[in-house]
Amino acid sequence: MTQQQRTANGEAIIQRRVFLVDIVDKSTKPDILKDRMKELKSLVETYGGIVILDEYQKKDTPDPKTYIWSGKLNEIIEAMLAEQANLLIVGNALKPAQIYQLNERLRQVSEAHHLPVKMEAWDRIDLILKIFEKHATSGESRLQVELAAIKHMGPRIYRMWLDLSKQGGAASGAGAGATRWLGETNTEVMKRHLKEKIRKIEKKLEEYARTRSLHREARRKRRMPTVGIVGYTNAWKSSLLNVLTQKGVLAANKLFATLNSNVGNLYIITDPVTGRGKEILLNDTIGFIRDLPPKLIKSFSSTLEDSIESDLLLHVIDASDPYAKERIEVVNQILSDIWAVQPQILVFNKIDLVDQAKKADLEERFAGENAVFVSVKAGEGLEQLKALLAANC
Repeated sequence: MTQQQRTANGEAIIQRRVFLVDIVDKSTKPDILKDRMKELKSLVETYGGIVILDEYQKKDTPDPKTYIWSGKLNEIIEAMLAEQANLLIVGNALKPAQIYQLNERLRQVSEAHHLPVKMEAWDRIDLILKIFEKHATSGESRLQVELAAIKHMGPRIYRMWLDLSKQGGAASGAGAGATRWLGETNTEVMKRHLKEKIRKIEKKLEEYARTRSLHREARRKRRMPTVGIVGYTNAWKSSLLNVLTQKGVLAANKLFATLNSNVGNLYIITDPVTGRGKEILLNDTIGFIRDLPPKLIKSFSSTLEDSIESDLLLHVIDASDPYAKERIEVVNQILSDIWAVQPQILVFNKIDLVDQAKKADLEERFAGENAVFVSVKAGEGLEQLKALLAANC
């Protein structure tokens, strides 16, 4: 497949040939570095790109101008040219000025070499937002992605116009003042435009929030307990919702497969003689991932609302993940940040993929917790989970 093909309508399709680079401090352990790169590659694969090369640089402080220090950046550009890579993804969150300057450098290289597909750079948040955009299916999730993108990209747009303003100011003669004035005016116009766009999106999201609030109030009147399903991305939260409620939502083996708030009903029989039991509402929401900036989480606050307002949380964990402990800490930190402090049941999923020694270690480590070990795929442990739900709701 060539770097650039066209659809039946003649629209260009760009094949993303990706160079991944991760900047870490010098104390980062090799296994953590490997895990970070593996997660980055998974994100790229979820988006649809092809990882051609990957690299890391150990620096306690990034380059203030382009984040990647100049010597390493020169090496990366040479490698990208040699391997025809057209997208550089930095596995960190860059400042607006840094990603702007990095793209300026790649633009100059692309023009100098007359590349048919121009090189560009994204940071880790750009990549996540691109995935969000692909997976957003409902009107609400599309609005949330748009809001997150504006909040992330806005400062870069300001930077572009400020640079235009400075260029105008550096020129001589009467025309310089006019150029500077035009650049400054455009900056203010852009700021006002983005602020107005944010206001309109947030107003629409408030309407969705009001509707959910009315639904929650109706459930309270019916005394129906609600349970939020949370966890690190790709822990199979949606699969758990499906097997418990037969909801039938998308449960792909990809990061961030779920962006919408999916709801299902679970009826648990507590009296086999009479058939009486409890009806519980389960809410599945977006998966979490490490190093998500607070402003990105805030953009999805309306989707997370049902989990925040729930009576109980099912914290789903991939038991086969060697970094399960770290993933738990990430999820708990995000839950703390959004004030979701209600009781939890720890649901260790994929238990069929771990050996007895690992399972015994997990059982011992979390003996004092409200924990259950299940396999959604094999149907193992689900009755124990239902019993815990009935006892805690």
